[in-house]
Amino acid sequence: MAVIFLDSSALVKRYAREIGTAWVINLFKLIRANRVYVARITSVEVVSALSRRVRAGSLSAGAAAKAAARFHRAFTGKFRTVDITEVLIDRATALAGKHVLRAYDAVQLAAALTINDGRLAAGAPALTLVSADDALNAAALAEGLAVDNPNQHP
Repeated sequence: MAVIFLDSSALVKRYAREIGTAWVINLFKLIRANRVYVARITSVEVVSALSRRVRAGSLSAGAAAKAAARFHRAFTGKFRTVDITEVLIDRATALAGKHVLRAYDAVQLAAALTINDGRLAAGAPALTLVSADDALNAAALAEGLAVDNPNQHP
């Protein structure tokens, strides 16, 4: 897998230990940072996921703060971010209805498809969506994307 698009369910594994964390960390060792795409909304989702873990008691506030700081450094410097445009929202709206996706999952899929379309049009290799969300992965497969689920790599 040379170029990846990470949704928040996969990316959070880099910052909070859970099933698939070791695989995601190893993935970053294998892939140059300039080949990792994320949607701009991923920053909201990752911070939210870390905060929910604090509230649930599975992550300390201090550990969450350190993880969030590491994430923000990477988000601004290591990832290629996909902006959320009106065209992307229109595509996400159609995908949400077609595949019965949650709102942000539809936005994540629209962003991955948009990047993949651009890559294919330029003659570049297709990307792989990395997500731990089964519904999102099923929709991505139906739309022709390659997918990998970190939960399948414990």
